[in-house]
Amino acid sequence: MRRKTKLIHGGILGDEHTGAVSVPIYQVSTYKQEKIGVHKGYEYSRTGNPTRFALEELIKDLEEGVRGFAFGSGMAAIHAVFSLFSHGDHVLLTDDVYGGTYRITSKVLNRAGIESTFVDTTNLEAVEKEIRPETKALFVETPTNPLLKVTDLKAASEFAKRHGLLLIVDNTFSTPYWQTPLTLGADIVVHSATKYIGGHSDVVAGLAVVNSEKLADELHFIQNATGAILGPQDSWLLIRGIKTLGLRMEAVEKNARAISAFLTDHPAVKKVYYPGLPSHPQHELAARQAGGFGGMISFDAGSAAKAEEVLSKVNYFSLAESLGAVESLISVPARMTHASIPAERRAELGITDGLIRISVGIEDQEDLIEDLKSALE
Repeated sequence: MRRKTKLIHGGILGDEHTGAVSVPIYQVSTYKQEKIGVHKGYEYSRTGNPTRFALEELIKDLEEGVRGFAFGSGMAAIHAVFSLFSHGDHVLLTDDVYGGTYRITSKVLNRAGIESTFVDTTNLEAVEKEIRPETKALFVETPTNPLLKVTDLKAASEFAKRHGLLLIVDNTFSTPYWQTPLTLGADIVVHSATKYIGGHSDVVAGLAVVNSEKLADELHFIQNATGAILGPQDSWLLIRGIKTLGLRMEAVEKNARAISAFLTDHPAVKKVYYPGLPSHPQHELAARQAGGFGGMISFDAGSAAKAEEVLSKVNYFSLAESLGAVESLISVPARMTHASIPAERRAELGITDGLIRISVGIEDQEDLIEDLKSALE
């Protein structure tokens, strides 16, 4: 089954009881049992819900994994995955990781004794130097947020297996339409489904997919025990959003290619970060391991004042947190999505005060380019 067909026909199609072509919203908390312990597969909606299960089956098929899980947010999914580890365990993470991931590992999970080290995962020699006897996993975000660095997932998988580590990949930016980390050797994939998978700025959700029954059983136990599940209404919205994921990802990439080329040539822009540019240091790798370069672009306007000026003048780019929607969004990571990262750490990574991140939408590309041109000048 090809990608666009799988978006429509993957998972569970419709409702066999009524013939409905759309999975129903099972707005229910509990289920009648025939007798104690005998039921029709569902007993309580924290443990399982038919609408949520349909979404979980769909993301499982799209990521080519063993089992999928739907959570109340992307951070809930990440928290559940990190709950696989215990006091004293150590995890290695991509250095310019999403601010929320940095926050939960450095200010929440550390209280439970789970230690983290942030390292440039595009350089596996540097990663190897940070391995400890208690290291249990390598968490990779690729492309990264907001500097769009690309990690070689096949090489990272071989590295992780050699050192007995789980490889966890945040696939939010690429989505399973462009990139399937499990097929490249990853053990777990996580998504902020709030972003491209939902695609319409109307749902907050997280997804995870695992590559083994053992991990599936462990993660299901954690999800059921902690209860950070996705409700049936939001599950249905994600199923609906996924049906157009391919069309949207192709549209935003077409726009992003044109916008990144425009920004590269603009004298007011110091630097552009986009894997689709031949000048990007991992351009060839990105082209090899993913089907597309996505719709996220970051560029340095030179200063905080200039960045603020640009944000105040755009018309078609909404100043907002989040990304991956049909409408174009714009933000300053240092003051918004990555504000939880200390200033000195941001400086080390290259997340400058003048760095602007744009999530390209599906509007007419000429309108978007004219909007940015006017704001920059």
